[in-house]
Amino acid sequence: MNGSAHTFLRRTRGRHEGSTFVPFVYFVVLLLSALLLAACARPAYRQVSLRTAEPSPTPLPTPSGPPPLRVAVAAILSPQSTLHTYDRLAEYLSAALDRPVELVQRATYAETNELIRTHQVDLAFICTGAYVRGQREFGMDLLAVPQVDGKTTYQSYIIVPADSPTQRWEDLRGGVFAFTDPLSLSGYMAALALLKSGGETPEGFFSRTLFTYSHDNSVRAVAEGWVDGAAVDSLVYEALLEQDPFYRDRTRVLWESEPFGAPPVVAPRGLDPDLRARLRAVLLEMDRSWEGQEVLALLGVDRFVPGDDGLYNSARKVLEAVGESP
Repeated sequence: MNGSAHTFLRRTRGRHEGSTFVPFVYFVVLLLSALLLAACARPAYRQVSLRTAEPSPTPLPTPSGPPPLRVAVAAILSPQSTLHTYDRLAEYLSAALDRPVELVQRATYAETNELIRTHQVDLAFICTGAYVRGQREFGMDLLAVPQVDGKTTYQSYIIVPADSPTQRWEDLRGGVFAFTDPLSLSGYMAALALLKSGGETPEGFFSRTLFTYSHDNSVRAVAEGWVDGAAVDSLVYEALLEQDPFYRDRTRVLWESEPFGAPPVVAPRGLDPDLRARLRAVLLEMDRSWEGQEVLALLGVDRFVPGDDGLYNSARKVLEAVGESP
């Protein structure tokens, strides 16, 4: 889940040829001055990708002004998709809060939860299963919930190749199956509860299972025939079908779960009250400006609405069913 920072240096070479050289130098100086002024006028944003085995680096404060706001994004999407989707959000937050923003990725949901538990980040976009576990174990502050097509819920889908002969989830016995992450509600726990309801376990039911660690990777694995089925997030799946007809033509939904509360936006417990209030206000007011609407469109979200912890009770029942209760 690791991104890279790329610096592009462009060198201009020229020769002193008569009187044309001096105007060219003036032009370069003016251009560089304009770029420097523009850079100073806008808060910094940078992508931070941390490997599992590496300690989190301590962010260095800017020479003047507040330290960077650290925003964690769970690995719901693959690294490239996450960067493309969330870098615009980071830029928006940076401008709205007038402070630099660092976007932090980790390889698993558990690692992202650890960032929240240890107060290494100020804001996090996480999955529903990770929220329920984290809220129970160390407390999370629910700031906002995404609304998509007028709903604040989503489902777990079990998908199969479009030409698969399977008609029921029981027909997947003996096949190869892809889960997303051990803390994923839609990508693991819902399917685990389904198997348990039939007296089955993944080890006894499937010939082999694997974790892809992002929902788009799971969809791709089914579409390209690497696995016989996968459990995925309905929001991610529907978005992929709209973006690429390849997935629409090569996959289909075999099973749907009951509705669950949508993946929330959270903050660590005990976050500075003023910062918490500002973060919540920025999220809830995004749909009121065209800049915010553009970012929301990239996220596939209509708007963010106030969070209600009761929305996640159906997810808690799934965790209890698979033995994840306290």
